[in-house]
Amino acid sequence: MRTSYSALSTFKQCPQRYKFKIIEKKKEQKTKEQLFGTLIHDCLRFMFTHDPIFPTLDQVLEYYHVQFPAENWTEGEAGIYRAEGEKMLRKFYQQNAPWNFSVLGLESRFEVVLEDQEKKQTHILAGIIDRIDKLPDGTYEIIDYKTQKRLPSQDQIDRDFQLSIYAMGLKRRWPHIKPDQIKLSLQFLKHGEKLSTKRSEPDFQKTESETLETINEIEARVRESKEFEPIVSPLCDFCGYKPICPAWKHLYKNVKGEIIDGVAVPSVMKEYFQLRGEKQKAEKRLKELSLLLTRYLEAEAIDRVFGDDGVIARRRIEKYQYDFDKIRSILEPMGKWHEILGADEKKLKNILREIPEWARAEIQKARLVIRTSTTLTATKRKSKPDQISNKFQ
Repeated sequence: MRTSYSALSTFKQCPQRYKFKIIEKKKEQKTKEQLFGTLIHDCLRFMFTHDPIFPTLDQVLEYYHVQFPAENWTEGEAGIYRAEGEKMLRKFYQQNAPWNFSVLGLESRFEVVLEDQEKKQTHILAGIIDRIDKLPDGTYEIIDYKTQKRLPSQDQIDRDFQLSIYAMGLKRRWPHIKPDQIKLSLQFLKHGEKLSTKRSEPDFQKTESETLETINEIEARVRESKEFEPIVSPLCDFCGYKPICPAWKHLYKNVKGEIIDGVAVPSVMKEYFQLRGEKQKAEKRLKELSLLLTRYLEAEAIDRVFGDDGVIARRRIEKYQYDFDKIRSILEPMGKWHEILGADEKKLKNILREIPEWARAEIQKARLVIRTSTTLTATKRKSKPDQISNKFQ
């Protein structure tokens, strides 16, 4: 089998995702986080590629903004990600000027041949290392960039499977290097922190054994047609296969083209009337609660109340009736009256954006408030309950 750290890690995290991605080769749409991480890695490769003249910080940032795939985000999201990426690159460049390092490789590919003596099989473990440096003391440093928010513990770094495989890859690439000459580092760009560790010869043997064990488990499942069951975890939110995963696809079910038979009609009708009754009951109670809260806000002369679950606020909505005879006298000399023939308020609102300020002011004088109502808006609070005051303000 030819495999990689990424594939083995995917299997350990979720066998179902492994099946979709590696065995069935289903295309996975990249998440925003993945696209962002790929772009940052590309910018750092650009930063260290030029030699002897390296790009300035401004050139790195220009490269970043030109390459930014804005079409994958909304305008608001793009602004947040752009700012976050620029902050990361600025901090990294200031702490790691490229001319201060002896870089031996960028995005270096490696292959490790694994011999399974018991099964008499040979496997190839491939991968890509973000950066390899030669340090002044003769040590070789493997650096892997991370854009994640969470900073792991040193114990997790010391047991990191990815770094162990990278160390094996470097050792097989340059056999003369001893284990104690290899420094393994994860560079956490968001925090400006680098956590490092080392591996010994026994660690290499343990990693090789664990890798062969995982490969054998995968091959056994394929050979015996066993299930690649999904493992539900927080990582599901970043998986592109979520809409088709057995553990989640019920949330994405599309009944637009679904047709039921006569046998299913009674149960569908029963559910329909049950939900309809619950909806009517809920809507009635919501109106009652809304009225109670509105009366409280008016009695206390306040606009918002705060509770453990969020914030309830009131806003006033005014309904206007326009004196269109007067408005005609204003718009007709400007050649705009024909655009709202039929006294259409929607057309009038569009015209208000185009006419001078004095004309807008005159039209506002021609409107009459015929009804005023109050509506409530509810915003679900994301913070933990113990961080919110229970007092009304």
